[in-house]
Amino acid sequence: MSKVNIGPNVSIYPMPVTLVGAKVEGRANFLAVGWITRVNMKPPLLAVGLNKSHFTPRGIREHGTFSVNFPGANLMEKADYCGLVSGRRVDKSGLFRVFYGELETAPLIEECPLGLECRLYQVVELPSHDLFIGEIVTAHADEDCLTDGHPDILKINPMVLTMPDNNYWTVSERAGQAWHAGKKLKQDADLKKT
Repeated sequence: MSKVNIGPNVSIYPMPVTLVGAKVEGRANFLAVGWITRVNMKPPLLAVGLNKSHFTPRGIREHGTFSVNFPGANLMEKADYCGLVSGRRVDKSGLFRVFYGELETAPLIEECPLGLECRLYQVVELPSHDLFIGEIVTAHADEDCLTDGHPDILKINPMVLTMPDNNYWTVSERAGQAWHAGKKLKQDADLKKT
């Protein structure tokens, strides 16, 4: 099979659909974000790439806190809306039931099965976006979305985003177990070394 050069502007799959929350001008504001990843184990850090023109970064910088909320597919319409309109012009605080945890300036969404409270750790300024690195202070999960005390991806029913086709997808089945599926190949390679 031949490879085709598709250029450098490629999105990495999967991109989780999240709603990043911050308190801006005295009210909760939420922005739909797909550019997010975990970047450190201890302390638990994650990074969120936000365009410099967005309204939400102002609140993150002002208060040094933000939330990352993972909506289920049932919130697709509201999550998409949060990416279509700016908090500069539209008050999105009434769109969800908002609550605050340990960090009093990181608004969380009651309807989202999983929400993370983050304290700003560092900002890396990039040409078009800023990378907000946050330390996860605590996580809030719906009890019915847990299995053995951990978030269960099928129960959460999260969405992922693909670009440039701009489609939302859900997760459907487990393909295998990480750090286990390749053990046979590792054992074979180890035997060849001896």
